[in-house]
Amino acid sequence: MNSQHRKPLPGTQLDWYDARAAVEALQPGAWATLPYTARVHAENIVRRADPARIDDYLGQLVRRERTLDFPWFPARVVCHDILGQTALVDLAGLRDAIADQGGDPAAVNPVVPVQLIVDHSLAVECGGYDPQAFEKNRAIEDRRNEDRFHFIEWTRQAFKNVDVIPPGNGIMHQINLEKMSPVIYVQDGVAFPDTCVGTDSHTPHVDALGVIAIGVGGLEAENVMLGRASWMRTPEIVGVELAGRPAPGITATDVVLALTEFLRQQKVVGAYLEFRGEGAAALTVGDRATISNMAPEYGATAAMFFIDDNTLDYLRLTGRTDEQVALVETYAKTAGLWASDLATAQYERTLHFDLSSVVRNMAGPSNPHRRLPTSALAERGIADEAKLAAGKAEEAAGLMPDGAVIIAAITSCTNTSNPRNVIAAGLLARNAVAKGLARKPWVKTSLAPGSKAVQLYLEESGLLPDLEQLGFGIVAFACTTCNGMSGALDPKIQQEIIERDLYATAVLSGNRNFDGRIHPYAKQAFLASPPLVIAYAIAGTVRFDIEKDPLGVDAEGNPVTLKDLWPSDEEIDAVVKASVKPEQYRAVYGPMFKLRVESGEAVSPLYDWRPMSTYIRRPPYWEGALAGERTLKGMRPLAVLGDNITTDHLSPSNAILASSAAGEYLAKMGLPEEDFNSYATHRGDHLTAQRATFANPKLLNEMVRNEDGSVRQGSLARIEPDGQVTRMWEAIETYMDRKQPLIIIAGADYGQGSSRDWAAKGVRLAGVEAIVAEGFERIHRTNLIGMGVLPLEFRSGDTRHTYAIDGTETFDVVGARTPRATLTLVIRRRNGEVVEVPVTCRLDSDEEVSIYEAGGVLQRFAQDFLAENQAA
Repeated sequence: MNSQHRKPLPGTQLDWYDARAAVEALQPGAWATLPYTARVHAENIVRRADPARIDDYLGQLVRRERTLDFPWFPARVVCHDILGQTALVDLAGLRDAIADQGGDPAAVNPVVPVQLIVDHSLAVECGGYDPQAFEKNRAIEDRRNEDRFHFIEWTRQAFKNVDVIPPGNGIMHQINLEKMSPVIYVQDGVAFPDTCVGTDSHTPHVDALGVIAIGVGGLEAENVMLGRASWMRTPEIVGVELAGRPAPGITATDVVLALTEFLRQQKVVGAYLEFRGEGAAALTVGDRATISNMAPEYGATAAMFFIDDNTLDYLRLTGRTDEQVALVETYAKTAGLWASDLATAQYERTLHFDLSSVVRNMAGPSNPHRRLPTSALAERGIADEAKLAAGKAEEAAGLMPDGAVIIAAITSCTNTSNPRNVIAAGLLARNAVAKGLARKPWVKTSLAPGSKAVQLYLEESGLLPDLEQLGFGIVAFACTTCNGMSGALDPKIQQEIIERDLYATAVLSGNRNFDGRIHPYAKQAFLASPPLVIAYAIAGTVRFDIEKDPLGVDAEGNPVTLKDLWPSDEEIDAVVKASVKPEQYRAVYGPMFKLRVESGEAVSPLYDWRPMSTYIRRPPYWEGALAGERTLKGMRPLAVLGDNITTDHLSPSNAILASSAAGEYLAKMGLPEEDFNSYATHRGDHLTAQRATFANPKLLNEMVRNEDGSVRQGSLARIEPDGQVTRMWEAIETYMDRKQPLIIIAGADYGQGSSRDWAAKGVRLAGVEAIVAEGFERIHRTNLIGMGVLPLEFRSGDTRHTYAIDGTETFDVVGARTPRATLTLVIRRRNGEVVEVPVTCRLDSDEEVSIYEAGGVLQRFAQDFLAENQAA
């Protein structure tokens, strides 16, 4: 740490770094105009950057310039077990590579604290109507994931600076919000703002506490783990002025779905948002967290709220110590991070949103930003009187209606970290049970809170039995349905869906509803607040108007509508106040975070890879094709794609079907079909994970068309120059055998969605050297660079259609690769015509150029590590 600007923090035995003084010395009066984000970055620069460059870096923030990269050193890295595990598999492979070159593998360790929470591996095989669901689901999770959990336990012992929270304890984001983030960090006698990167796009959840926390891919996280700065340019910082208050009966879910639509329209992709104004000040931290959590759905990098009295109240509520709460207040008020100190902050853009304008909302049927007011169900074609009548007739005949809700899940950190949302669901359940209502028998229901504290306050309030009676018993404390881990359906229900070709749907309180994500047989999915999820479980169909049509009848035969069940805000608030208590959080997190006594047994610094494992395998990134030179010449398209290609298209996370390439491989490896698990859980084994590349059945590869010229849906490719249409994996295998370099051509917003490494790893292992798109999602672009794939962007107004690209061409990329340079994409058509197209090199910084030229993050580190050790 630098000594310049280090001062005693009043009322404590700690020091702090005065970024205000450094900024004012550079430009008097500038501090008052800096947004919150810039102030936190300024402190990080003053405390950690090269002293000779501090003024240069601060100048970028003060002048809102973007000509120079500046370093950011996050305090910690937070991981879930899927990307966290794959990152640690990479580090274990890196140790092998270092050892092969004569280096000391034990010297390869995370430099900053790494917190790995095992929360993404549980599937809801048993629904919430089974009293033993929790125990059964956990037993299945342990059996299926024994290989993975063995490796994770080895990492805990073999690596320094790695702490593991075992399965069954909650979701990383909710644990981060409720416990792990101190808001103000203390290290070596110095207090400073907590900052972190997390291997999940919803890491901004904790931005609600005023903590800069952003989602990154595992490759970028590995870079931070190994002590490297995360280099960046001054981000666009956008003020979002919130006015008014939500109307009665409006939940935080309704608010965030409205905001997601609004902010997508305002094009905030990549921006840091700062929510401010009277509306923001009135929101509880639970409500703020629901908004911050969905930052990736509206495209923002971060979604910040300021530190204020509500922040302190939340820290007390969740059991933080009085000393820590006092430190947060003292530091924030001293360092200029208290809400009232930001009144004069200036923004490049300020957006205005009136909370009082929000109505009851859902989102769907395919995208989180596709807001669906419940009052508009009929006009959108969701609620249909004729189909409702037909559905009632089908029910009377003992059949499921078309439009059946087959999954209704209260799930995800987005909503279960907000006590008001959970209590509202419990109260609606109590009212429904009192009216004699029940879930429809074909609806697989579940409650999977992100924290064990939720169970304690539901028990305290007496609402858990009502939820259980409707089938919403607790099935897990984990990320489940939202992540495609909804588990198997009843075979009879699945068979009926297939035989009758039903339009079956899911309703969940999550943040993702892309087609094909939630369950292979749920054709589409809707996001909704927890109480609405229960209402749809009772109705059993989306083919009705939930605001008007009855959900059922009571014992006297009277119709019961949603308004008859919906609790008042006063009732919700009274139950929250009486039932949600600090001692519940202390009871949960005290034992969880007690220092575990080490076993005392020394483990090898090198992992003993299990040759038959389909979960954990030594990574291939230092051998074979990846060790060779990328020529960027003679590349053939693996796929030509449209807009909004998500990481679900690139590398799906849901259940593996026996008919898939991955399923066929697992069967060959001797795994029984019931234990195939999800694509996500197998990402530590590249032989399984490669077979997930473009394995989404909803993929539309424009190289594969029907006889009428329309694009054929499916995981399909066309091998060139043969012209043969095959399943995607067979095309990849063919091109790998031919050592054919590949390219992908795409539209706008390429790579949006979850921050999964395998969306980049899979295409790189297939031989993809470059991707040309109209635009890239931030995390996916950095993941591509981390794997040595070159991201290129069409000039504004240019698309694949501009140049009539159909996939029969070959491509070269020509030019010097410097930050955002103009390169030439040379298109060679089958008829001999050559077209030269200017494209922008989306290596945005010198650091990114360096990583790309080395072949990726891991190759770069290995080169630097060996060079440093040889020099020593």
